[in-house]
Amino acid sequence: MPARPLRRLVGVLVCSACLLLPQTASSTPVAESMRGEPGSGPATWGAGHAGSTTDRTAAASGIRWSDVPHTLWARSAIDFVGGTNDWMRDRKAAADGTYAFEPDRLESRKLFARALFRAFGSTLQQDPGLSFPDLPASDPSYPYANVIVTAGWMQADGAGAFRPSDPVTTREVHRALVLAIGMGDLAAGADALHLRDGTAIATPKDFGTLLIGMRIGLRYNHRDESLDVGPDDPLPRAEVAWSLFRAATAPPWIRDSLSGYATMTLPNLTKKMQAVVGFAVGYVGYPYVWGGEWYQGAPSGYCCGYQPVGGFDCSGVIWWALKQAVDGWDNTPPRGYAGWSLPQRTSASMASVGRKIHWDEIRPGDLLFYDGDDDGTVDHVDMYVGNGWAIDSGGSNAGVTFTYVSGTWYQEHFVHGRRVIG
Repeated sequence: MPARPLRRLVGVLVCSACLLLPQTASSTPVAESMRGEPGSGPATWGAGHAGSTTDRTAAASGIRWSDVPHTLWARSAIDFVGGTNDWMRDRKAAADGTYAFEPDRLESRKLFARALFRAFGSTLQQDPGLSFPDLPASDPSYPYANVIVTAGWMQADGAGAFRPSDPVTTREVHRALVLAIGMGDLAAGADALHLRDGTAIATPKDFGTLLIGMRIGLRYNHRDESLDVGPDDPLPRAEVAWSLFRAATAPPWIRDSLSGYATMTLPNLTKKMQAVVGFAVGYVGYPYVWGGEWYQGAPSGYCCGYQPVGGFDCSGVIWWALKQAVDGWDNTPPRGYAGWSLPQRTSASMASVGRKIHWDEIRPGDLLFYDGDDDGTVDHVDMYVGNGWAIDSGGSNAGVTFTYVSGTWYQEHFVHGRRVIG
């Protein structure tokens, strides 16, 4: 891997300290949800990790894995979905009594449909009139596909095909799980993103379920950034296990904490801000990448350091949405507007320029700066878009989201704002 330039190395340290911290279990999830996580916003609710008590669940159920090390990042999730439960236990036991999980193999749509049925769909009914040109009713996978498509959790393609052997993507997994656990109304509110005067903000397909999936922690934030997955990447079985585990164990209070998405409305924005928001929605669901400010792996000759996959850290997504093009860094296209002068790369350096703006003065387009660990140093930034919402990339969400900041951890740790868009 090419070395990052020193300028960029220093630039991203304060925005990504969360990648040095394990994702751990908590016996007090509400309290943990309010605890600061330096450089990435508030911590997400607790989840299992290698070495936690959930690692023992598979052994307790008699399941031993032949290909899942105890140190694997998804071990707890695999134990839960394949040991404690049989949702993803897809192979028969070998002669020595062990099971193979194949964590690196891509998960097919037909196997994911079966896992969904086993986890959440036992009361769902088939549609006897539903058929797929590529999956006959005699196929063992047909009942699962029928039930899950009938429920709307997964979809056939434009020709009515189920594509049973194709791998599932992040977007498809988030859609299915968000709907399966009853958060479809929150996703629908995000899909209908609009201004107060009714002007619609165009959103991508399944934007709402992708966003809500990020907010409930369905995406794992890898320390090895080459493993990070984007919205439309095919998913290995380990990633699917993590998402399924998180959906099945989401705490009851999390729905209330996200209730604002059901009626998500922005103020009447200027044409400039409508363009910025319209651009940013297309990158919701991109992963949190340490030092990332580009939508794909860095091209040859890129000015600003190497990144293995597309994604953004907190100040990187601000660059992507606002910074005007310069030699070696030019995102037009895909962006259709010129942008603004923003030479600073880190949250701390961005915060050191311009007049400081108090919370009661902020308006859409302003940069908001936070001191996540209360040490007097700015270590996180996002962009305010109005009515309490901000475009944010944090380790706690494992990537880019629209997040409600008013009256939350963000306002509690707010330092000051900065106006970039005049």
